Amino acid sequence: MQTVDSVEACEIEVQKHPGLVVLYGGKDCQVCHALKPKLQAAVTEQFPRMQMRYLDCHQPGAMCAQSGVMSLPTVQIYFNGQKSFEAVRTFSVASVLAAIERPYKLLFD
Repeated sequence: MQTVDSVEACEIEVQKHPGLVVLYGGKDCQVCHALKPKLQAAVTEQFPRMQMRYLDCHQPGAMCAQSGVMSLPTVQIYFNGQKSFEAVRTFSVASVLAAIERPYKLLFD
């Protein structure tokens, strides 16, 4: 999972990739650190054409509030530049995978 350093860089990634998962986290967010490898492994295994990016909201200049991110962790899923799903604070990897499944099949199969 590549790290992006600003919301602007994240917006460029959203436009560049037809399928994108963005995880917003923070250096002090233990749930984020536990979730990141599990989410990455599951998405990579089940949806190999999806791209993944990580944005550290505690990094200077990240300004996650511009993207509407007020709580961590937050996952946003984009297809063809449009946000199709957002999960905030309490969610499971399975719920994220379920949200990807149908749009992924329509786009890539």
